[in-house]
Amino acid sequence: MSSPDPAAEGRRRADEYLALLGTDDDAAAALLADLSDVRDLVFLGAGLTAVARAEARSLPPAQRAQANTRQVRLGAVRDAHRDNPEGLRTWLQRAGEEIALLRSQQAIADRVHAADQERTATRAAAEASGTAAASTAATTT
Repeated sequence: MSSPDPAAEGRRRADEYLALLGTDDDAAAALLADLSDVRDLVFLGAGLTAVARAEARSLPPAQRAQANTRQVRLGAVRDAHRDNPEGLRTWLQRAGEEIALLRSQQAIADRVHAADQERTATRAAAEASGTAAASTAATTT
């Protein structure tokens, strides 16, 4: 049975599904199995797609481009199973896996950025105190 606002219900289910992934995979699978209406599955997928696209925007350019390509491929999976609830469940599982991948890539990018910031701050402090050369660029040819 569909709710009065299927888009809002799809977003709510997407959030619930993502919360279950990795912590209770059986409950996540049960959530998908309980949805038999193609419309409900598609709105859940729209919620997952919105999350994936939003999270991909904060990735470095190369990872963002790869994420966009994966979204196009996920769209092809969705389109191939347009009227098949079981096929749509496969699409939703892959969409959830994609979001988990995006989150892990963002965590790595955040760690790299933090390490870069720390190195820059350490170098700036050393240069300000005169304990390091102002430039490490080669001065001879």
